[in-house]
Amino acid sequence: MKITIFIAMGLFMLLSSPSKGQLKPMTPEILWEFGRISDVRVSPDGSTVLYGVTHYDVPKNKGVRDLFVIPAMGGDAVNLTGSDVSESAAVWRPDGKRIGFLKPVNGKNQMFEMDPDGTNVQQITHLDGGITGFGYAPDMHHIYYTKRVKVHDTAADKHPDLEKANAYIAYDLMYRHWDRWHDGTFSHVFVAHYEDGKVGAGKDIMEGEPWDSPLPPFGGSAQIAWSANGRQLAYVAKKKMGLEWTTSTNADIYLYNVETGETSNLTPFNEGYDRNPVFSPDGRYMAWESMATPGFESDKNRIMVMDLNTGKYRDYSAGFDQSSGNFAWSADSRTLYFVSGTNATYQLYSVSIESGQIRQLTEGHHNYQSVAVAGNHLVAQRMSMSMPAEIFLVDKEGEAAIQISFVNRDILDRISMGRVEERWVTTTDNKEMLVWVIYPPNFDPSKKYPALLYCGGGPQSAVSQFFSYRWNFQIMAANDYIVVAPNRRGLPTFGQEWNDQISLDYGGQNMKDYLSAIDDVKQEPFVDDERLGAVGASYGGYSVFWLAGNHDKRFSAFISHCGLFNLESWYGTTEEMFFANHDIGGGYWEDPRPHSYDFSPHLHVDRWDTPMLVIHGAKDYRVPYAEGLQAFNAAQLQGIPSRLLFFPEENHWVLQPQNGILWQREFFRWLDEWLK
Repeated sequence: MKITIFIAMGLFMLLSSPSKGQLKPMTPEILWEFGRISDVRVSPDGSTVLYGVTHYDVPKNKGVRDLFVIPAMGGDAVNLTGSDVSESAAVWRPDGKRIGFLKPVNGKNQMFEMDPDGTNVQQITHLDGGITGFGYAPDMHHIYYTKRVKVHDTAADKHPDLEKANAYIAYDLMYRHWDRWHDGTFSHVFVAHYEDGKVGAGKDIMEGEPWDSPLPPFGGSAQIAWSANGRQLAYVAKKKMGLEWTTSTNADIYLYNVETGETSNLTPFNEGYDRNPVFSPDGRYMAWESMATPGFESDKNRIMVMDLNTGKYRDYSAGFDQSSGNFAWSADSRTLYFVSGTNATYQLYSVSIESGQIRQLTEGHHNYQSVAVAGNHLVAQRMSMSMPAEIFLVDKEGEAAIQISFVNRDILDRISMGRVEERWVTTTDNKEMLVWVIYPPNFDPSKKYPALLYCGGGPQSAVSQFFSYRWNFQIMAANDYIVVAPNRRGLPTFGQEWNDQISLDYGGQNMKDYLSAIDDVKQEPFVDDERLGAVGASYGGYSVFWLAGNHDKRFSAFISHCGLFNLESWYGTTEEMFFANHDIGGGYWEDPRPHSYDFSPHLHVDRWDTPMLVIHGAKDYRVPYAEGLQAFNAAQLQGIPSRLLFFPEENHWVLQPQNGILWQREFFRWLDEWLK
């Protein structure tokens, strides 16, 4: 077993923190004090960084996002907006003289512009229903914008005399997705003439088409890109309907010609995901993210580059056993920078377009989340388990990384963080597995602590150096728990074989990996093996339900959030069937019946004997809330101590501040009741 100890915190923490006796532990309320950085954009001349910061007002139960600028080489940040409404989607105009952004007007977002110092604010669009995104053409002759367009009739359209009727009528699948029911509208891309702050009439380049761009539910502006000359617009769409849509990941990149009005498919040769096109500054190349396997949403994300002059394309990640994303071109179009995961961290890399050589530029226990070019440097957003996202200036050779934003310095200066340990554990099949162990801030090795096994979600989502505002390891440690967070089978950043192993094997090797992790750590003299708990959400929630019937009395408490309980009922009520088909193997009625259904936790409830808290949201359509109700009912009917925490207005996550604080309080109230 190999152990590495570190505290992933900014240098400023070491220089300016108060004495240890003055530091306070993390609390749920402090989690909602943190400012949350997003949308980091570098000015065209590379001198200035534009970004947004969201702060939450807990009494008002809402967040407000302001826009800031800061010199790329470091300096004082300037708040450009400072209003009581949120400004979002901010980008530099290609000439660097103005900043475009979205701001609500009568509850609907419209496009605005302002000078780089925040003055001379002007509303640019006045469109009915508002817009959801926009982007400038490099030559500044056009903009695109996105908005929802009604394509299908609703029940009210079909029965106009029944004004008070409230119903959905479905004729095909995908009648609901993530947390919203289909209302007959789709996100379409419009192109409009633009000149010095004035926008002409927009043309719907997807007119009448029953599909979306960007892709729901999380696709954003990265899925739409202008060509270098501004005459063509690339956008991502999955041009399929109903049953075909829900069983396929075949999203393609389409190219719209502004002058001719014609649209062509650039990626018809690939049947998996093709997303996030980025054109090189010289106009010759388009890079994009691509997955080869149809129906597999967690396949290796490849680095594809097409020569637009010849139509030939190349996979630059062939032989590179990692997924890649967040592409950014060098000014000379000879190098592509990107983010890729390795050993439960996310680092910056580069690839030479001429030689194909890939270089890792950064290392360390942190996650880079984005990358942009700023002259001879890179600007990147970075976080760790001990620090929320901040902005860093990185040397192009990766030799130095300097923090330039300090949004949360005042908060971090007054709280204590626990030590984070990298631990390598041998699994039951003699593989080496990375396990993070997080210690209480005032850890005393002579004491006995309860320990929590964190079961990761996804299922293919790395337990990396993320800073979560719900599943936050530091707040668990601050409540005097040892946290054990394994990168079990089925997680990325350890090669595609490790990532892929979990499909069709939900109750198999990855469950043994969980037990290997907790069995290893519980041997430490400071861990009380009579006070162990297991917690997790989504696939992690499924893991908790599974372990509840297969843990051989290791654990004394469980918490499952939005977990899959009955795989048959889940398969019959979830929405993106490509995921279920790939990971489960198909419908439970098929002959032969996929063996994955034998791993359904509901088949093992007769062995449940441990207290359990079940949490679910009513608007979760990925794992519908009846899964949680079934589990809670099963525990209650067997006399097992159990509690249900139900959020009528939340989806797969918990997004409202007061709900988030309540979640944390109930989380620790349950654990403290059974483990302390």
